[in-house]
Amino acid sequence: MEEENGKVCIYACFGGFSNTGIATAIASMEAIKEVGLNKACIGCLAAIPHDVKSVREKNDNAEKIVTIDGCQMECAKKIVEQAGYKVKSIVLARDIGMKKKSLYEGIEGFRNLTDHVDEEDIQKAKEVIMRAILEE
Repeated sequence: MEEENGKVCIYACFGGFSNTGIATAIASMEAIKEVGLNKACIGCLAAIPHDVKSVREKNDNAEKIVTIDGCQMECAKKIVEQAGYKVKSIVLARDIGMKKKSLYEGIEGFRNLTDHVDEEDIQKAKEVIMRAILEE
């Protein structure tokens, strides 16, 4: 997996049908799109506890690992740390002051998922993620 050397691996918790989970997903993908796949990639969080060889190799060769969680439960951080990796942790509720809201209550009307998230929150989250990717 030579091409993975030096990249930053991002692990994002897309968080149980909440506005913070949606923001985590969108902001992570937008940040990686902006910095480029030569600098960062999104890893499969669900594969970590199963010790998937390609994921372990990607992590072992990464420059650093950044976890993005929407809320204070920090599920992504806990999963990655339990596998033995040191992480840079971002929590949207803490780092950009985003309030977590369950979307189960407001699901009637079949709105788009992105309608539940403020574009300003996504932009703030993306900036925090990009700083984490680019900082030495």
